[in-house]
Amino acid sequence: MSAVPPEYTLIVCEKPDAARKVAEALADGGVTVKVVNGVEVLGFRRDGVDYIVCSAIGHLYGVCDSFPFRETFPVFDLEWYPANLIDKRSTGMRKRILSIQRLARDAKDFVNACDYDAEGETIGYNVLRYACGNREEVARRAKFSTLTKEDLVSSFAEAKAGTGLGLARAGRTRHVLDFIWGVNLSRVLSGAANATSSGYRVLSMGRVQGPTLAFVVQKEVEIRGFVPTPYWVLIGLFEKDGTRFEAPNSTGRFPRKADAESAKAACEGRDGVVSGVTRSAFKEGPPPPFATGDLQKEAYRLFGLSPTKTVQIAERLYLEALISYPRTGSQRLPSSIGYRMILTKLGTTGEYADSSRELLQGRLSPREGEKVDRAHPAIYPTGERPRRSLSSGEAKIFDLVVRRFLACFGDDVLGERVNVRISVEGHEFAITGRRTLRHGWMRHYGKYAQAEDRKIPDIAEGDVLKVIRINCDEKLQSPPYRYNQGSLLQKMEEEGIGTKATRAETIAVLVARGYLVGDLEATDLGIALVDTMEDYCPNIVSVDLTRDIERELEAIEGGTGTSGEVIERTVAMISKQIELLKSNENPIGAEIRGVIEDRPSSNVIGACPVCKTGNLVVIKSRKTGKRFVGCTNYAAGCRASGPLPQRGHLKPAARPCSKCSWPSVYVRFGRFPRKLCVNPSCVGKVESKNVVQTLQKSS
Repeated sequence: MSAVPPEYTLIVCEKPDAARKVAEALADGGVTVKVVNGVEVLGFRRDGVDYIVCSAIGHLYGVCDSFPFRETFPVFDLEWYPANLIDKRSTGMRKRILSIQRLARDAKDFVNACDYDAEGETIGYNVLRYACGNREEVARRAKFSTLTKEDLVSSFAEAKAGTGLGLARAGRTRHVLDFIWGVNLSRVLSGAANATSSGYRVLSMGRVQGPTLAFVVQKEVEIRGFVPTPYWVLIGLFEKDGTRFEAPNSTGRFPRKADAESAKAACEGRDGVVSGVTRSAFKEGPPPPFATGDLQKEAYRLFGLSPTKTVQIAERLYLEALISYPRTGSQRLPSSIGYRMILTKLGTTGEYADSSRELLQGRLSPREGEKVDRAHPAIYPTGERPRRSLSSGEAKIFDLVVRRFLACFGDDVLGERVNVRISVEGHEFAITGRRTLRHGWMRHYGKYAQAEDRKIPDIAEGDVLKVIRINCDEKLQSPPYRYNQGSLLQKMEEEGIGTKATRAETIAVLVARGYLVGDLEATDLGIALVDTMEDYCPNIVSVDLTRDIERELEAIEGGTGTSGEVIERTVAMISKQIELLKSNENPIGAEIRGVIEDRPSSNVIGACPVCKTGNLVVIKSRKTGKRFVGCTNYAAGCRASGPLPQRGHLKPAARPCSKCSWPSVYVRFGRFPRKLCVNPSCVGKVESKNVVQTLQKSS
């Protein structure tokens, strides 16, 4: 072990970058690097006191059962174990635990400086309890929302023992509940699905996964069952003083073509009269600062970044002291963060100088939202300038956070709406214009603001307009929209399931398990899982049950609930669900296996009939995302290829096409599979063409 002082205070951080920031902010002089049990730690002195800073690098301890076999269930006897015993590959975790244990022996004082939220508090609590010898309740707690020198110095000066224990208890309880729920249900479902199968497929069904998947499945069922109904709309082209403009009929939709054509005939060749002009002023207040979910949704809308990616990028910006802690449920900015200081610092950067200068001249009162977080304020920039060149994603998220911060101090947007009604032989047409009079906060939000002014001609009531033509257009009702990464995140937030730190991860797990694909479509496997749960144990996908548990966890966090009672109720409930699943194992397994086995074991369709040496395989275009058939000898010059329906499960047919001898596939879309030849020039393509078109229209 490198030389360490005889007495010191041990500071436990969550990540090495945070440990470095803490040491550099607090040190009176330089920071020294020491090696303890092969792990680097940092040392410094402050006010004559020696400090050692170590980092956990995530969860060093986790919940696990003592059974050696993954197929064992039910599992309710759980313990907290070192991460290296849970996952044998985590050899680095063992070295880090031994390093902290060695440091704890000679430490006279302890400070928990992990991220101040349920996960960070759980990490720090476990390290102080298991590695440091039950110091979790005597250790002082340093709470900070940024890694700036000012914030860190202040937080350590105010650190005191006993803070955050409610967060830790809630976090530890959440880990236990999620393990009980996820492991037991996943093992019983996997057992049912693989009971008579030669292979093995791991299925999972977590506490938050279930209802989240059910949201998407319900939407997918609506989409697949949607039958578009035709309707007709009238759009008039009018002219006044040489200026032409379009206005739709106020009726909106005509369910019958005859009615629409009758109205069109009545209007053609006639003049229109402006029957009314209504002007109304409007104002639009600035948006609130970002909570985690708000940032994720906005980053998805603007940049197409997944919620998980957005948080990862924001975490890097936080560790470099550029923004505040990004895992927060708050839309509030307390004055204690120093509005004027942050704006002054931002003003030294050219692109933010004008906005900062303007805002500093007025009264600084940010627009705030209703969401509150006891641990952290909304996400805000610290005013620090990047010390390195940011990646494209980092630059986008940093700029978005800065401009949202600037915008929330801005003035209201003021504007005017104009509604014009036009009467043509008793049929009314209408057009609405929008004009922004003062851009207010939108100027600070810049390119991220959505200002859609619509100019219309200067028209007064009583004006006569020439009808140039009336278009009668047939349209089809649109199916319901699928959830995307942003809207599903919002749905979870609205329903009160998951946390700001876990919602994005839940969506990522559903995609990784093959229950969701694309953005975001429920697969047949995902649908089968939800269907079986709703048939045999609907509580598993119940929003109400998951929401109730979230409320109980919040009560534990606030000190009004107890972990034992929540865990006991969960064990009793899960026991009943396991009994229901086991008693219906055969029908559940049959339904799930039917979906799993309908998938090909590989993407090989069959031997290539052109080059004779390659195989025809299913390929997904990187550019378009479309799937098609291509030859594995493409690089050698074979250009054999063919189109495929974009939806439906593919399974190679045992026999080739009887017309051309090319490989054939079964495409399963809905209940019955259809056999298709993959040869685009097959002489029998006339027969199968209609099938392909039907499938492609359905997709």
